[in-house]
Amino acid sequence: MIAVPSPPNASPQVAMVGGGQLARMTHQAAIAMGQSLRVLAADAADPAAQVSPDVVIGSHTDLEALRRVAAGSAALTFDHEHVPTELLEKLVAEGVNVAPPPSALVHAQDKLVMRRRLEALGARVPRYAAIERLDDVDEFVRRVDGGPLVLKAVRGGYDGRGVQMAADVAQARAIAGQYLDSGVPVLVEERVAMRCELAALVARSPFGQGAAWPVVETVQRDGICVLVIAPAPSLPDHVGAAAQQLALSLAAELGVVGVLAVELFETVDGKLLVNELAMRPHNSGHWTMDGSRTSQFEQHLRAVLDYPLGDTETIAPVTVMANVLGAAQTPTMSLDERLHHLFARMPDARVHLYGKEERLGRKIGHINFLGSDAAELANLRERAERAAHWLSDGEWTDGWDPHAGDDAVGAPPAAER
Repeated sequence: MIAVPSPPNASPQVAMVGGGQLARMTHQAAIAMGQSLRVLAADAADPAAQVSPDVVIGSHTDLEALRRVAAGSAALTFDHEHVPTELLEKLVAEGVNVAPPPSALVHAQDKLVMRRRLEALGARVPRYAAIERLDDVDEFVRRVDGGPLVLKAVRGGYDGRGVQMAADVAQARAIAGQYLDSGVPVLVEERVAMRCELAALVARSPFGQGAAWPVVETVQRDGICVLVIAPAPSLPDHVGAAAQQLALSLAAELGVVGVLAVELFETVDGKLLVNELAMRPHNSGHWTMDGSRTSQFEQHLRAVLDYPLGDTETIAPVTVMANVLGAAQTPTMSLDERLHHLFARMPDARVHLYGKEERLGRKIGHINFLGSDAAELANLRERAERAAHWLSDGEWTDGWDPHAGDDAVGAPPAAER
């Protein structure tokens, strides 16, 4: 780590475990607050390590690396949830302000702990069972009267990893057997018949102040979020308010400090079931960078430092966020040139790139589009998906050739040239 002298009247130091895009965007927010985020990164090429002047290179499973990044910080927080609980408890015992504390974070780390605690708090969750032997799968299937199943690794999954669908009990047994043979704890859940997936994003400070953004709809493909619509369209006001209140209540009950994302299923009969929890800035909140008065990244810093929380009011009636994912084959056109053409055609696109190497399915950036009227949603969504595909694959889905001029197939209207 390169020692950088602190400026006069320096702001409190915040340290973040993990050097991914969430840490990178948190660092951007920190700059405006007179801060520089200290980052524990696995590699100097990690997205946050590229931009922060204060980087510790090391593993999140190495206690000494955690101690180095936490030294002198006002708060230690997270880009991901994979730090072993026992290491965080040691840091707390040594006087480190871990935010969220390990007693809260474990509910985002361990799906079985989460499910059991949520049930105890009265929150609805999909029916589930811990699998210790293969016969447990059969017993669960009998309890839920059959149907498609979901198998989940209890710890370590993200972006669809560690989650597998099973059409029947035989397939569920085979998947569970693979997990158990690898020494990975596993649980089985019913596959919920749902109308859509939602996310309720809130923040909570140590003082106990809470703030909630509008509930959003998330669109998943192959277990990866590809689109977020804020606020969730066609969501009744009372359902949105119930989701916000649920998230704020869980944040308080679990003792969360910082941002909490509650991923929800809205069932076909209008019920809300909690799917996952994340105690950090979250993909479902990237729209807030351009569509809200306070971004989730600034809010997370405010919360862990116990500052008064920011205004979560929307700036526009509708915001659509599209993730940019690495393509099956990296385009020959550079990402910078693709960005050039995107801005030429869609100057209102708000692009956020992460400095990551392109590979299949990897999140390399996101794009926000703001609409002045909710009636624009269909067009806004189409443009967001088209823009994300262009940055991913280097081709326009409507056949437009950026080098062929106004007579090209699919030439855009003047507003998109």
